[in-house]
Amino acid sequence: MGIPDEREARAGQDMRVLPFEAADFLAAIVASSDDAIVSKNLSGVITTWNKGAERIFGYTADEAVGQPITIVIPEDRKNEEPSILARIQAGERVDHFETVRRRKDGTLIDISLTISPIVDSRGRIIGASKIARDISDSKRHADERELLLRELHHRIKNLFSVTGSIIALAARSAATPGELALEMRERLSALARAHEITLPTLTGHALENRETSLFQLLSSILAPYGQDDRKPWTLSGEDVTLQQGTVTNLALLFHEFATNSSKYGALSVENGTLDIRAAALADRLEIVWLEANGPTCSDVPPASSSGFGRILEATLSQSLNARIERTWMPAGVSIHVVLNEVTTK
Repeated sequence: MGIPDEREARAGQDMRVLPFEAADFLAAIVASSDDAIVSKNLSGVITTWNKGAERIFGYTADEAVGQPITIVIPEDRKNEEPSILARIQAGERVDHFETVRRRKDGTLIDISLTISPIVDSRGRIIGASKIARDISDSKRHADERELLLRELHHRIKNLFSVTGSIIALAARSAATPGELALEMRERLSALARAHEITLPTLTGHALENRETSLFQLLSSILAPYGQDDRKPWTLSGEDVTLQQGTVTNLALLFHEFATNSSKYGALSVENGTLDIRAAALADRLEIVWLEANGPTCSDVPPASSSGFGRILEATLSQSLNARIERTWMPAGVSIHVVLNEVTTK
């Protein structure tokens, strides 16, 4: 083996922490830590309190040292301290114990605690050191992710439930498999359009619901009936923001109106027009669906009380707590819809 280079020896010596510097070095680590590093005696009285503890809990070292550690423990968590002290006295270490503590201003904070016994030179346990890490952000993100999953589960479950109901109703009234397929395709397309405009966006770790207005919903449903720049329909009156839970049912209801109009009413002829007017009153929303320049009443097949459309309409009316009245006129139909509790508060 060769003789170590003098420069290497000096470098190795510079990298070494000399024994007499160790205490100061460790003290500097504790002082500069972002985590709260606290010590207490076996009676639960605080003996040291670093800058991290000041930042997290709001008490200065002068305010905290000499006080019982219970100054940062909420009333409903006071039973944790005797258990922790008993484990420390038994020489146990407590790793990553997640709990809640209270700041000086009274606000609560989620923390992760690691607690270790402090042993003197004779091997006796004389106290405990605590390292507390603020986990409020990670806890909030975890809660938001859980909320996100529950919300997605709820929406998907509702969507399948609505789809199942539509299939069951359509199967009763469809004369042929082709007719059933056509009806299902049209109604599922309406559902897809409603779902698209109400699909929440993901902001950070949480779902943020999009606001959906009545006119936005109607425009989406009626869009397929426009040609080039010409829209045979107009919207007037008061646009309102709809409650999220009512949008799907409203989409299906207006889709039924539009489908009937495209088969037998104003949307089935070139010069037909549709005027939809909305009025938001104190306790209800009133909508008038007014068709004009359509086929004459003699050309319109009589309404069937047992057809799929009417069964679906009755089901939706009950779900929406709505009242629907039709008036047949020479060149079209007027549908008066009264809706309760469908707008946002």
